Amino acid sequence: MHNLISISDLSKNEILNILNLANEFKQGRVSDILSKRIIASCFFEASTRTRLSFDSAIQRLGGKVIGFADSNATSLANKGESLSDTLKIIGAYADAMIIRHPQDGAARLAHDVCNIPIINAGDGANQHPTQTLLDLFAIMYTQGRMEEINLGIMGDLKHGRTVRSLIDAAKLFNMNLFLIAPKELRMDHDQLFSLKQASISYSFHNNAEEIIDKLDCLYLTRVQRERFIDNENINFDSYCINSGTLDKAKPNLKILHPLPRREELPEVIDDTPFAHYFQQAADGLYVRMALLEILFT
Repeated sequence: MHNLISISDLSKNEILNILNLANEFKQGRVSDILSKRIIASCFFEASTRTRLSFDSAIQRLGGKVIGFADSNATSLANKGESLSDTLKIIGAYADAMIIRHPQDGAARLAHDVCNIPIINAGDGANQHPTQTLLDLFAIMYTQGRMEEINLGIMGDLKHGRTVRSLIDAAKLFNMNLFLIAPKELRMDHDQLFSLKQASISYSFHNNAEEIIDKLDCLYLTRVQRERFIDNENINFDSYCINSGTLDKAKPNLKILHPLPRREELPEVIDDTPFAHYFQQAADGLYVRMALLEILFT
């Protein structure tokens, strides 16, 4: 593996290798594989967990970080430089690049114009493959398996890049998908067609209560209002959970969320045995350490 632009770049075995190595890091594995390496961390879009966990992972592996968390300080923003030229220059200064950008396909562009490994940390509404790796780690860690998991995905399934990547990965592990979203925020036809081609079971639902007793994991996402053209006619009231939602939940149910959260996941859920989203985010450090080690092995 030399780049990670889409979760589809990884085979099932490659994903399992990353997750197993992540578990070794969680158990105390030490590595300095990035000693004398410089990694560019280029976040053209806001980030807390992804950026800081990558920065921490790089330093824990002995590497150094250059880059920015605010693209407003770059020539791209202030002097009219093209994104392509910006990426070419950054690529000359580092041994690998981690990029987040609001434009779909930005990571692919970085791959095309740079001669160093590229890791996609989120490009528009397109893909977020490293988030999916830590989502899969959370499923494996809490359920003891990933095959044939009953996975509920609730919220903005149209604009959420984490959802797009997770659904692509779910096909590799024959997960059963329960899709909970208003019609306006359901997945596009291409994604649904790909599920049919992969013979993946999926169904649509109006609220979580309908199927909570069947789920092993419930993956919540916030509504991506920043990506809307017009959201005036969409009712989000049924796409939030509360304590009552979980009355009939299976004992093994775990609630996952890529964070940040909003009204879809109230703080009252934090104290229930179903909450796993903060641990999910914390374990992202080990997943990204594993990804970086494999990238440079």
